[in-house]
Amino acid sequence: MLLLLPMFSLAESPTYRGRLAPSPTGYLHLGHARTFWIAQERAAVAGGALILRSDDLDRTRCRAEFSAAMVEDLRWLGLRWSEGPDVGGPHAPYTQSERMPHYRAAFEKLRALGAIYTCHCSRQDVLRALGAPHAGDDEPVYPGTCRPAGGANDEWRMTNDEVNWRFRVPDGETISFTDGALGSHAEIVGRDFGDFLVWRKDGLPSYQLACVVDDAAMGITEVVRGADLLTSTCRQLLLYRTLELVAPVFYHCPLMTDVDGVRLAKRDAATSLRALRAAGATPDGLRARF
Repeated sequence: MLLLLPMFSLAESPTYRGRLAPSPTGYLHLGHARTFWIAQERAAVAGGALILRSDDLDRTRCRAEFSAAMVEDLRWLGLRWSEGPDVGGPHAPYTQSERMPHYRAAFEKLRALGAIYTCHCSRQDVLRALGAPHAGDDEPVYPGTCRPAGGANDEWRMTNDEVNWRFRVPDGETISFTDGALGSHAEIVGRDFGDFLVWRKDGLPSYQLACVVDDAAMGITEVVRGADLLTSTCRQLLLYRTLELVAPVFYHCPLMTDVDGVRLAKRDAATSLRALRAAGATPDGLRARF
């Protein structure tokens, strides 16, 4: 089966809603800035709204100081939004750690549909498994170690958070969509990505589930993000379909790299907006590099 998402034109939607969804796990860098600036420009061209959401579900890395810096740095750069954690709006709260009931409701629907199953494998277990290939992003292709045979329903309850939960992907299906920046993109389920996490044993939803639930609830019509998330988009399209939610369209920006061709990361403090600003950079000067 082919899951096809059509091309989207900014001129076609008077109700355009875009979003910025940074994670406060460090200071934002120049790559984030360029992606977010593109998101703002596309919202402006469409005459639509731009929403800020704080994706702060990483308990070990998210810090209040990064959340505050995120808002300050984005505003310094010249970004503006009409809804967000600092200004409120009709879809509040705009901080993911405050939206747990939404994620649990989606989880329960997936469980009732038999679309997910419990998994006792750690990431290292998966990486060590014989024949477990790597996907193009940060989640390796799961080898099916804990996958129940024959579509069996898993009766483990949410009251026990000591296991992971994975989405059972339809092996062999092609997920295809037309990206606003990169054109046609297709991946084969089971080859390019496998059964993926939707709920972690620490009691939190995965990025894939939280992102789908929030973008749908907030009425997001286009997601602008980095090209490193193309495979995540294919996973999320499966969740949209299973949860019977309307999927947005996507615009994946090419990644910014350093002089050695390595993509920018939060661990490289020299490229953070905070460091560049301290070194005398101006918003106009940084935007000229986009």
